[in-house]
Amino acid sequence: MSLPRYPSLYQINTRVQLSELSTSLGRPTTLDDIPDAELDGFARDGFDLVWLLGVWQTGEAARSVSRSNPEWLAEYQRILPDFRESDVSGSCFAIQDYHVHRDFGGDEALIRLRERLNKRGLRLILDFVPNHLAPDHRWVNEHTDFIVAGTEELLSVQPQNYRRFETTTGSRILAYGRDPYFAGWPDTLQLNYGNPALQEALLGELQRIAGQCDGVRCDMAMLVLPEIFEKTWGITAAPFWPMATAAVRAKTPGFLFLAEVYWDLEWTLQQQGFDYTYDKRLYDRLVEGTAPPVRGHLLAGLDFQDHLARFLENHDEPRAAATFVLEVHRAAAVITFLTPGLRFFHQGQREGKRVRIPMHLGRGPVEKLDASLSSYYENLIVCLKDLAFRDGRWQLLEARTAWHGNRSNAAFVIFSWSGPGDLRRLVAVNYAGHQGQCYVKLPWGDLDGQTWQLCDKLGSAVYYRNGDDLTRDGLYLDMPAWGYHAFEVTAVQDKGDIPVMFR
Repeated sequence: MSLPRYPSLYQINTRVQLSELSTSLGRPTTLDDIPDAELDGFARDGFDLVWLLGVWQTGEAARSVSRSNPEWLAEYQRILPDFRESDVSGSCFAIQDYHVHRDFGGDEALIRLRERLNKRGLRLILDFVPNHLAPDHRWVNEHTDFIVAGTEELLSVQPQNYRRFETTTGSRILAYGRDPYFAGWPDTLQLNYGNPALQEALLGELQRIAGQCDGVRCDMAMLVLPEIFEKTWGITAAPFWPMATAAVRAKTPGFLFLAEVYWDLEWTLQQQGFDYTYDKRLYDRLVEGTAPPVRGHLLAGLDFQDHLARFLENHDEPRAAATFVLEVHRAAAVITFLTPGLRFFHQGQREGKRVRIPMHLGRGPVEKLDASLSSYYENLIVCLKDLAFRDGRWQLLEARTAWHGNRSNAAFVIFSWSGPGDLRRLVAVNYAGHQGQCYVKLPWGDLDGQTWQLCDKLGSAVYYRNGDDLTRDGLYLDMPAWGYHAFEVTAVQDKGDIPVMFR
């Protein structure tokens, strides 16, 4: 299965999905119960990748922490008014074993689900958590040297980062998994990348996982970069990702690597073998609500942008419907999903869900469908199936001043798509809370001598413009606050097709 240049990914919270299925069917469910009709829907909507979040086996040790942490408990009760202790499943990132959770049907159920996905042209993405593991992972006893060790002094001064464990080799002080800017995650233990044997063991896990899916999303992938790891732990480590990505692809050509990454390390991980890296910078700039930082971000080269995963929400971010008011949400989505890169959608986003479900819970609240937002996303999903947006050539365009003294052109984000073949698309967004006007020069050099139709694929607008005027002056745009267009630009072959008012 070959991917388009700009594929789309759909993220599913496996636990929540199966919980909802269990409620509707009145019995426990496994991966085998995910309906064919749902998989058909992913394929019909033009998705290429399906990420099943949290399929791996977790254990009672991490679950016990999740059930007893007062801060987390308060969040559960806020989110679920009918909260029960049984709703706490423990974090899916505190992995006890890289085998499919027994409650989900085990490895055999995953094999069958992958076959169903692949039959529909869908690739399966699963998790790989390189930084840490569950406290009851077998390595804690069998390979204690795989875990970062602490001292009595560190335990005394940093109790938020270390804990004493009783292992089969005796009492040990071990470090919680963490990043350098926050306290440790008390339901995990930190892997020691300074140990070459640990890196070799992790590579073995990755290679086995590669036989079960078509790609992995690597949690907090930048934490194991040598410079970050040494900054956090004071331990020198050899690079892991260049070795691991190359070795996995040598055995499994075409295997996909997606990195969760922050701190401007996206390019670094792309150079170390990742196909796609999170684009949190674009998300943050869209949340700011002004166009210039967004446009500045889009000036980066396509060698970088083509490998960014662009999103408006995921399981770590607040829900988009709760972050953006409706009109801003729609404008931000046009920019996010119609620019280059991997288009990353989260379960519940299209329905307008507003509650972010903590990773420690296996159930979410029942929420009403946002009909207006759902209708918008249906149109956007149809638009994204267009070959121009999947395999075309993208170009950022300049919004020029409409007249002297009018500075509203600064609020525009405008870009074009060309090809395959003679396909032409123009996307324009007025990313501001006020009306704006501008002129934009179109990138096509053969506009003269023809009339051109501009048909908005995200709305009902249809315009006709003289090609000579477009070449000389550019296209004039006058758009409301947070307005957007995704124009299909085509030459009018028969003058009789032009409405009289446009002739």
